[in-house]
Amino acid sequence: MNVATVTASPRRGWRSLATWFGAAIVGIAAICALFAPLLVPYDPFAQDLGKRLLVPFWMEGHVPGHILGTDQLGRDYLSRLIWGCRISMLIGVTVTIVSGLIGITLGVLGGFIGGRVDDAVLFAITTRLSIPVVLVALAVVGLLGSSMTLLVLTLGLLLWDRFAVVARSTTMQVRHLDFVAAAWCAGCSRFRILAREVLPNIASHLVVVATLEVALAILLEAALSFLGLGVPPPLPSWGLMIAEAKDYMFFSPWVIVIPGVALFVLVLGINLLGDGLRDMFGTRSDP
Repeated sequence: MNVATVTASPRRGWRSLATWFGAAIVGIAAICALFAPLLVPYDPFAQDLGKRLLVPFWMEGHVPGHILGTDQLGRDYLSRLIWGCRISMLIGVTVTIVSGLIGITLGVLGGFIGGRVDDAVLFAITTRLSIPVVLVALAVVGLLGSSMTLLVLTLGLLLWDRFAVVARSTTMQVRHLDFVAAAWCAGCSRFRILAREVLPNIASHLVVVATLEVALAILLEAALSFLGLGVPPPLPSWGLMIAEAKDYMFFSPWVIVIPGVALFVLVLGINLLGDGLRDMFGTRSDP
């Protein structure tokens, strides 16, 4: 009889060049997010109409002090790009924390307790999957106004389903293993078994889900900001930078290309890192 066992093999994931590339991108983004006030060469909110739409360094006529040029209001584009990374990473991580707390709690309780609790969790997951995330987020932000706190709460309350599904399925597998039965026989409480036995053994799967949720939250924030219902100006969100630059894309295409490429590279790096973590914490069948 074959038993599926979860094995952590760091070498499998870190042998891949793509995983290292993704980790490097995420690491650089994390440094920019943490130390943005120290890294920006100029105030990202300072306007100078006399220096509006200066070209970046690879174009003829660039100004040496502004490596990536300036936007339509004369704000340094490199400074806004670094600060926008801070905004995007902050939203992605906080949304993932909120959605993870909700989804993991529901999934673990449903998978461990079973019965009517599991039926209620399944009903909640099914209901959530029937709700269009973008439309609901647009409606909520449009009615209540745009703010970072509201955006984080809205996305966090709408993106917990993957955590719940993965936590429920893995908990149902773990609860029948010998070490959980031994904990029951030792007289451990249900809370102690969940905290000390179940959660540590499903954490590897949840880490992979978390990386995907961070990328999804960043993309959704950029989409909402592009529509004018995300991060309120003058905060330099990458989605808002793209929205502000769309009127100049034919005359100064770099103002929309730079934040678009930055958004693409960041999401690509997060997904590559997530793929590497999935390979590290993969499941194999041992005899």
